[in-house]
Amino acid sequence: MKENLLAGWIAAWFALVGQLVFFTIVATYTGEWRYVMWSFIVSMAAGVPSMIHVWQAQKKANLKS
Repeated sequence: MKENLLAGWIAAWFALVGQLVFFTIVATYTGEWRYVMWSFIVSMAAGVPSMIHVWQAQKKANLKS
């Protein structure tokens, strides 16, 4: 069975960068810059482990083929 790693990469990049960009836009609009601080913490906590997991799955899939 082939794994869909593209979806994993997209989700990992969104968790890492997409949330930060979204909340930066929200902070610019509202003037509350605490949104960026909290989104940075959440983005790092969710994005880095997901990137590592997808990267390891990609390495495993490359070894199989």
